[in-house]
Amino acid sequence: MNMDLARQLISFVGALLILIAYVGHQLGWVNARGAAYNILNATGSAILAWIAFHPFQIGFIVLETVWTIVSLWALVRPRPA
Repeated sequence: MNMDLARQLISFVGALLILIAYVGHQLGWVNARGAAYNILNATGSAILAWIAFHPFQIGFIVLETVWTIVSLWALVRPRPA
């Protein structure tokens, strides 16, 4: 498989994961404070951050890296009892 095509497919999967979380939340299927929402966001944004390194795209890298960190923090943060 051509590497450019593989990168396009991988980035499509990353975007799709984020969009599934977003649409699921908007339609009331996914709780934004739940694990599924944050896992989808963290995975999708990590994929897109990785893709943004080649070629190096600083704005995209910052956006997706912060998105990944915030999603992971939301997943592991302590919850009130």
